[in-house]
Amino acid sequence: MTRPEAVIFDVDGTLVDTVDLHAEAWVEILRRFGVDATFDEIRRQIGKGGDQLLPGLVPPDLLAQKQQEMEDARAELFTRDYLDRAKPFPGVRGLFERIRSEGQRIALASSGKADEVAHYKEVLGIADLLDVETTADDGDRSKPFPDIFDAAFRKLGLPDRRLAMVVGDTPYDAEAARGADLASLGVLCGGFPERALRAAGCVAVYRDPAHLLEAYADSPLARG
Repeated sequence: MTRPEAVIFDVDGTLVDTVDLHAEAWVEILRRFGVDATFDEIRRQIGKGGDQLLPGLVPPDLLAQKQQEMEDARAELFTRDYLDRAKPFPGVRGLFERIRSEGQRIALASSGKADEVAHYKEVLGIADLLDVETTADDGDRSKPFPDIFDAAFRKLGLPDRRLAMVVGDTPYDAEAARGADLASLGVLCGGFPERALRAAGCVAVYRDPAHLLEAYADSPLARG
């Protein structure tokens, strides 16, 4: 495997502790529309965007009528009541500084709304270390489709897919990376088990960004 020239990071659940917050927001919104989905059912789907999450939870006739309304309501609720509760995982800025010191570039690949991504950059204190970023506006389909990682790779302008590597916390990240012909690493801080991340294609798995920083020299980010 080639040593990557750029590292593409998922955001929610990888850099910021938001998986439970997103699940809680979806529970609240779905109940508002008469859908009684449990927290655990929804949490297992976090990592997908609403376009991929809702079809498995909402009856088809209701989904056909109300999908966009549900997604808009969730976005409004999350921004109003949940966004300020998002906390960074330890070690993110240190990891990004190490990556940049090694001459590698950094991309954020989020399918979140632009205002969410802007807030996370501020909370994490990483805006000065980024080369490119994506938001929901950059892909027609959310993970596990590869659109967002494809968009990030294209923005990086690299000539070969082997020159970038993805870091994510869900099997959907690994599946999306595989669909974009990119290798991926997993982190456990989003709550998915190591076996699920490896089964989806992660070549290595770490506890969180701090652990990846600690192990950087021996990781695929440094050694390929």
